Amino acid sequence: MTSVTTTHQDLLPLLKTHFGYDSFLPNQLAVIEDVLSKKDVLAIMPTGGGKSLCFQLPALAMEGTTIVVSPLIALMKDQVDVLRANGIVAAYYNSSQSPETQQEIFQQLKKGELKLFYVAPESLGSFGSIFKEIEISLFAIDEAHCISSWGHDFRPAYTQLGSLKERFPEIPVLALTATADKTTQDDIADQLAIPYAERHLASFNRPNLYLEVRPAQNRIKQIVDFIGHRPDESGIIYCLSRKNTEKIAERLRDSGFSAKAYHAGMSTQERTQTQEDFVNDRIPIIVATIAFGMGIDKSNVRWVIHYNLPKNVEGYYQEIGRSGRDGLPAHTLLFYSFGDVAQLRRFISESDNAEVEYAKLERMQQFAEALSCRRIALLNYFGENLTENCGNCDICNRPPKYFDGTLMTQKICSAVARLKESEPMGTVVDVLRGAQNANIYEKGLQSIKTYGAVKDVSWQDLQQYVIQLLNQGVLEINFREGSRIALTPLAKQILFERKKVQLAILVKEKPKTKRERRATIEKTELFEKLRALRYQIATKENVPAYVVFGDASLKDMEAKLPANEHEFLEVSGVGKAKLEKYAAVFLKAIAEHQASMKHETFAHK
Repeated sequence: MTSVTTTHQDLLPLLKTHFGYDSFLPNQLAVIEDVLSKKDVLAIMPTGGGKSLCFQLPALAMEGTTIVVSPLIALMKDQVDVLRANGIVAAYYNSSQSPETQQEIFQQLKKGELKLFYVAPESLGSFGSIFKEIEISLFAIDEAHCISSWGHDFRPAYTQLGSLKERFPEIPVLALTATADKTTQDDIADQLAIPYAERHLASFNRPNLYLEVRPAQNRIKQIVDFIGHRPDESGIIYCLSRKNTEKIAERLRDSGFSAKAYHAGMSTQERTQTQEDFVNDRIPIIVATIAFGMGIDKSNVRWVIHYNLPKNVEGYYQEIGRSGRDGLPAHTLLFYSFGDVAQLRRFISESDNAEVEYAKLERMQQFAEALSCRRIALLNYFGENLTENCGNCDICNRPPKYFDGTLMTQKICSAVARLKESEPMGTVVDVLRGAQNANIYEKGLQSIKTYGAVKDVSWQDLQQYVIQLLNQGVLEINFREGSRIALTPLAKQILFERKKVQLAILVKEKPKTKRERRATIEKTELFEKLRALRYQIATKENVPAYVVFGDASLKDMEAKLPANEHEFLEVSGVGKAKLEKYAAVFLKAIAEHQASMKHETFAHK
């Protein structure tokens, strides 16, 4: 395998020509450079952070074919559609294709005509002999968390991928996922036999997403009101049950909205049609179970609602990440009820991995009950120690009252340290309150120095303070080792460097919510004209609208008002292929809009 393009200066023209961008997103270049150096890589990057480019660009820069392992047909088809629209030779293989199509793809692969070849893990066995015959530049394992039973979406077919490194030791492996805590990251590296892989953890921060949690009273009425303030915007509502998806979709239709349900009880044809209607902007609202979304690369989803509490933070993060992929403002709303918690605990009781799943559900509850910045809580879960409030969540906009919790925090951290960071939350709270129970006496914990150090605070309240410290990144939970509580570097600053801590005052009744902050895109007349034009082109070409241009590209056209091909090439998302295909028609629409605006201005004088 020969690398023909390795420097930043060489890569930028490829980036602009084929993808239409002038610069890399955070971490993309570092991942690409390691791949081009033939290193194994584990890349954890948020949804919308540009994971696909990390293997698509190296595929163009290297000799041979990049093999992309992907879990869903829709995901493969979407990416191949986008690559072809950008003038890149790519194909995917799956069981739904005709024998003639499959044979044609086999021949393309054998002849080395493909730069990228997408295949599901279940189909890998069909290509064992072909892979030995062709030049492979890279194995890219997308949605790599599926290989780990510690992750949130384990898929048994992924477990066979560990043999790739044994069979092809010289070919680099790039594992990518949007959601993996430290435990899952370690397991991915072990399962794929890439223990020395370079790890790249991009920031999980998606600052354009507004985070909000509300009590789950009158949910459907709240949803109808919420959507009523956002006409014509695309959004997803996630539910736990199939029945609720049908009920909510029907209620929305009765209220005058265009909405469809999506769940595993529908036929494959119905699900495919619903997904295509959503992706192609024919239906703006989908009410779905968690079966929906992984294979969708739709950039202009403006909001995501969780009708029910998700079972873990990874799933929640991945699902809200389906909104605002274009970097424009998007709103996420989670409804929280103890009824959902009870239902999820029943589901988990039947799981083979129940202990870990219970612990992760508790962390999801703690996020929903957070009394400090939600973004800090979310990012700290993934090991990213953000300390500044985000200003773009409901807690930051409606903050509770705080007190100086430094002494309380020092006592809690001291207890965790004296317990050698080896006990779960319940034991930590028992020790601090001086509990007299069998667990304490059997382990001899009544003799440690911090035993009974916080006797004057109720068990429930002290537990809430520990949860706040987890959400602030002072403490962390190790799920793989009995959910034990451990200290972070921030805790050591509090214990030894006198760093101050603010804790929220606990109130028994939640204050009434004010009118929610609206995070919408200003829809100007030109933007709407460009959107309508994009829809016409996409319908004619039978591709999703975002394959033509994303909302961010249309907003950039609106801002720059290009008048010729040279200026059109400066628009974000415009590369050589799209310049040739679309410049004339979009330039004409922009020119006609400007002429009409001048005419109106003249007429008013």
